[in-house]
Amino acid sequence: MRMSRNIVVVGSCNTDMVINMERLPLPGETLLGGKFFMNPGGKGANQAVAAARLGGKVTFIAKVGNDPFGLRSIDQYKAEGISTKHVMVDKEHPSGVALILVDSHGENSIAVASGANAHLTPQDIDSAHSVIEDGDILLMQLETPMETVEHAAQIAKLKGKKVILNPAPAHPLSENLLRCLYMLIANETEAEYISGTQITDMDSVARAADIICSKGVENVIITLGSKGAFIRERGAYHQVPALKVNAVDATAAGDTFCGAVCVALAEGMDITEAVEFANRAAAITVTRMGAQSSLPYRREVENR
Repeated sequence: MRMSRNIVVVGSCNTDMVINMERLPLPGETLLGGKFFMNPGGKGANQAVAAARLGGKVTFIAKVGNDPFGLRSIDQYKAEGISTKHVMVDKEHPSGVALILVDSHGENSIAVASGANAHLTPQDIDSAHSVIEDGDILLMQLETPMETVEHAAQIAKLKGKKVILNPAPAHPLSENLLRCLYMLIANETEAEYISGTQITDMDSVARAADIICSKGVENVIITLGSKGAFIRERGAYHQVPALKVNAVDATAAGDTFCGAVCVALAEGMDITEAVEFANRAAAITVTRMGAQSSLPYRREVENR
């Protein structure tokens, strides 16, 4: 029987408005013939839903607008079995919205209007501090204010919790935040930004991971797309290969990966096992369109 431990996600909630095109438009160019759909998104929400669908016991700390997008999002999280006690409704700012273009190869281009996400404050975190203290893993990204992320990390670290950060979108990270991290999960671009090292081969991946760990991070995972994932765990290195699939949309693949890693760690898997599990989950996500609509359920991952 799998252990069920508490995963707390602090992060963003958006509504994604997606247009599927043959190719992405050039600057100043208008392309006709796309296919439009809306999908709940936001990196925080995506990771919370991914973890819940994969078997995690999830509490989401976020802020939405007092509008149809935000109120519908809360209902959707409840339907996923996520605790929404600390999804706050902001009466002054609208819910976050993302405009996403996806080409025929699954590559995407995204613009985000943060709305209420930009007003999730350290005081909001204080109102939910007991949830963080009672949790086992705190998972965060960077689509909410940095001071809020740092404040939540400090609360969790002080109580001995595992703090996991997905540094997306890339942003300067303070030493205080980095020293709070049990794990940092970054893609190549984010790892280059944080380490200041260009990644060109596996040696440079290891060098980037070493530099990040020298800043105080305990463990680093660098996702490498079709080349899988690289792990630096307490000075040891591991590479986990990716699964070969026919990708149609990369949206939320990284979010699936992060949520899956947290679920696996919460169930007592080691880091390599967690990455293998996360790779299987993310491989399903990229074969589907959209953000939360593409997130797999536990039974699908176990049946791969």
